[in-house]
Amino acid sequence: MKRAFKYRFYPTDAQAAELSRTFGCVRKVYNLALAARTAAWARQERVNYNASSAMLTAWKKTEELAYLNEVSSVPLQQALRHLQVAFANFFGKRSKYPRFKSLKKSRRSAEYTTSAFRFADGRLTLAKMAEPLAIVWSRPLSEGARPSTVTVSQDAAGRWFVSMLCEDPAVVPLPATDTAVGMDAGLDHLVTLSTGEKIANPRHERRDRARLAVAQRALSRKAKGNGANRAKARRKVAKIHARIADRRRDGLHKLTTRLVRENQTLVIEDLTVRNMVKNRSLARAISDAAWRELRSMLEYKCAWYGRNLVVVDRWFPSSKLCSTCGALADKMPLSVRTWTCACGAFHDRDVNAAQNLLAAGLAVTVWGAGVRPQRRTPGGQSAMKQKPSQREP
Repeated sequence: MKRAFKYRFYPTDAQAAELSRTFGCVRKVYNLALAARTAAWARQERVNYNASSAMLTAWKKTEELAYLNEVSSVPLQQALRHLQVAFANFFGKRSKYPRFKSLKKSRRSAEYTTSAFRFADGRLTLAKMAEPLAIVWSRPLSEGARPSTVTVSQDAAGRWFVSMLCEDPAVVPLPATDTAVGMDAGLDHLVTLSTGEKIANPRHERRDRARLAVAQRALSRKAKGNGANRAKARRKVAKIHARIADRRRDGLHKLTTRLVRENQTLVIEDLTVRNMVKNRSLARAISDAAWRELRSMLEYKCAWYGRNLVVVDRWFPSSKLCSTCGALADKMPLSVRTWTCACGAFHDRDVNAAQNLLAAGLAVTVWGAGVRPQRRTPGGQSAMKQKPSQREP
């Protein structure tokens, strides 16, 4: 099983200068190859990786681009391979047309293969460098894991990271269990489980919103350009964003690992986060909840540990459906958090939705059928009895 281990490291001045040059050359080669392939596409010609690699050899021989010879050639070749993958995804209609890399907005990174680094006795040395990287080993590599590729990156906050992709023999399926859980994502509570447990929403962005606003106002007062004061203020804003993202990611990792270890089958709803964030009043809260990242973690961890992840159709009326009798309510505005069905069952909105998702997911695993919206029952319009204080005017 392929697994990436990411660590922070602290480069020397010489290493930082070498990596910065490499990042710039990677970006330059990628943009040159994209421009050449775009021009060829306009002429109804196709340029593959081999042709762009030959272009790179020719570029290095020119006086204008001779500086490309000063850095390792492997990251430059890897940039061409990444561009080839981007075009393959475009022609396969899986992504949009590749875009040029920007100095300010694009990720600063370089990828090294086995021919361009040496890893021995816990020391990683990259090509064109005399000393190994000073890596902070926050956790050890799995026994027997050997890196096949190494990616070095620098984030907007100025922190340096190295990511090592390894064939990890320690990733083995967990013992099978007979437990299953349905999960309803929300904002008041990050996740509500079909067992009735509610996971609090930590709202990491809200906790640092005041500090972020102060830093952003300070940045807006700095003169635009390449001044040192503006760069310092921009880095301060980036550090607050990085702090928020790190805490959010750490919380999601802990939550998803616990759920995957405790349950054999996990059922979630297919949420269209891209469309939901268009709601201006809820966009910030939805982005802070990171539902898409939560789902991504569940997907790869279930694949690692032999668990089943079932995704229920987004149009399945999990909130309006009575989990006791199956009656479908006519309406269920967001303001209604509890309701009583005509059968007498009293429901918490989120717990009821999670239980319905679990039932639908188990039906999928048993029958192999997709989950579609249920037709309205004959008594659907009277299936929900709201409390007088919760009725719509």
